[in-house]
Amino acid sequence: MNNSIITIFKKEMARFFGDKRTAFTTILLPGLMIFVMYSIMGDAISSQISVEEDYKYECYMQNLPEDEALQEMIKSQFDLNEISSDEESDKAKQEITQKESDLLVLFPENFIQEIQTEYTQDSGVSAPKVQIFYNSSETSSESAYRTMVTLLDGYEGSMSNRFDINPQTEDVSFDLATAEDMTGSIFSSMLPFLLLVFLYSGTISIAPESIAGEKERGTIATLLVTPAKRSHIAIGKILALSFIALLSGASSAIGTILSLPKLSGEASDSLNGTVYSVTDYLLLAVVVLSTVLVFVSVISLISAYAKSNKEAQTYCMPLMIVIMLIGLTSMFGGSAKESLVYYCIPCYNSVQSMIQIFRFETSTLSVLVTVGSNLAVTFLGTFILTKMFESERIIFSK
Repeated sequence: MNNSIITIFKKEMARFFGDKRTAFTTILLPGLMIFVMYSIMGDAISSQISVEEDYKYECYMQNLPEDEALQEMIKSQFDLNEISSDEESDKAKQEITQKESDLLVLFPENFIQEIQTEYTQDSGVSAPKVQIFYNSSETSSESAYRTMVTLLDGYEGSMSNRFDINPQTEDVSFDLATAEDMTGSIFSSMLPFLLLVFLYSGTISIAPESIAGEKERGTIATLLVTPAKRSHIAIGKILALSFIALLSGASSAIGTILSLPKLSGEASDSLNGTVYSVTDYLLLAVVVLSTVLVFVSVISLISAYAKSNKEAQTYCMPLMIVIMLIGLTSMFGGSAKESLVYYCIPCYNSVQSMIQIFRFETSTLSVLVTVGSNLAVTFLGTFILTKMFESERIIFSK
């Protein structure tokens, strides 16, 4: 690398890290604030959708089986009210609807006898049916339902699958997603948007000051009269700003990833980043780095055109809205686009590549096209910035 480029790079790094307050607020503070904010949000959400550990569910039950082990398991988790008629059953359903009770469980008569002597899987006889009624809009009722299903599933397993739970109701049966499916789905919808916003925010906080700020103070004139080529000055500034913006984005991303388990509540056991390989992280790093270069080159052009730091910040705000809208596309449409044309569009290509990586659908060719397209935009931006540095009308405009 040319000595003048290295000199400009070191100058920018010394200027930035020399101000410890700026370095802290730009790099460390965003990640720390995001972690604290999302953790508080997660705790608040969890308190709204969970019940206290010592809470006992109010449960009505008809035809309680004469199995002491099963009775003991049920009574350890529920305040049990036994009923014996359809009228009492209807009243219990009404109480559940009015959120005065949590659960109604209807066992068939002679339940134990049926599962022990009359039903086998190859007998051709329908399995005994256990019906459970709950209020899905009430947290305690839905939690009671999940607890009862888990309890009865364990009991059913010990009986070699001799009865069915809510067999006639399709909407209560579900398949458990794998850790990879859950992680990929959540990360691919959230993180591309968050990463894009964080990277742009980090860039906008430093790039205008480096160029528009120096124009405003008049210090850029001193820099331009040095023997260094204008192109070397442009490259040195872009490299330094990209490195700083990457640190800021990384801090924000780490804060988000660390806080996601709390924000996701009960899904946190399955939500983690360990399902991704080293190759996935390397590809993500390459995509992120090329995206930062695009942001830095574009904002540097805006800063070179602006007459002051404040004016540059103002010009960058509409672009921030565009970046956010592009990032939001990750939350709609599921899988990434297949056509390589989409990976030639700066910024949008980064979102699509991130979706591929987070959903375990990585295409090396798509990533290469994305990086190549972003580098082409960066080179073009650097060339234009060099020309702007050579224009006294632009650089010395007040």
